[in-house]
Formats: sequence, structure tokens, C-alpha cells
Amino acid sequence: MMPGIGRMNPRQLKQAMKRLGIKAEEIEGVEEVIIRTKTREYVIKEAAVTLMDVQGQKSFQIIGEPEILERKSGAKEEEKKIPDEDVKLVMEQTGCTEEEAIRALNECDGQPAEAILKIMSSR
Repeated sequence: MMPGIGRMNPRQLKQAMKRLGIKAEEIEGVEEVIIRTKTREYVIKEAAVTLMDVQGQKSFQIIGEPEILERKSGAKEEEKKIPDEDVKLVMEQTGCTEEEAIRALNECDGQPAEAILKIMSSR
């Protein structure tokens, strides 16, 4: 923090930032900011976002109350929810791998009969 910054008026602060090569601008109309990690999702609705450019390096300041959600792990769960029974049925009927069955079911909107036909016709 810069010494004496609490006593500066906004105009002086803007001039000091300009001398230091710092540009700041508020991003208008932000509806939502989402930060995803492997295990969590931070959702900040109606966030106040400021873009800071310090000598070509951009950073964002986000102000708001986050809603913290747990994320499901694994690629299988990121795709549409497919019942295990449907996956097993497609595998039994076609002799394909679990990955092939899931892919076919996702491509056929979860319809096992269509997925079986799709796999059988591609062989």
C-alpha cells in the first residue's frame, strides 16, 4: 500500500496511478462471475468487477458474496447422467467397452436402443 493514500482525493489517486503505469476500469453490466476449481465452484452474482492493467499485466478485482458449490469429479459425471443399468445393457448387447457405451448413450440422448443400433451399425 502506498503511504498517505488515505489522504488523497480521487483525482490525486488517479494521477498517482497513471504515473505508476496503472490503469483501472470498472466492467459494467456484470451478471455473474464463476471461478471453477477441481472440487468447488464459486458463483458470485451481481459482482462489481474492476480490471486493473499494471504495465501490461491484467488482473481482476471481484467484489461480491460468493455462493460456494461442490463440484462432481470425473469425466463420467460431467456428461449427462446415464443410469448404470443402461450402460451395462448397451455393453452386454454390443460387446463394447464402458467408454464406448457412455459415448453412444450421450450421442443418442440416453436412449439405449438407439445407442445399441449406433454401435452395431458402426462395426
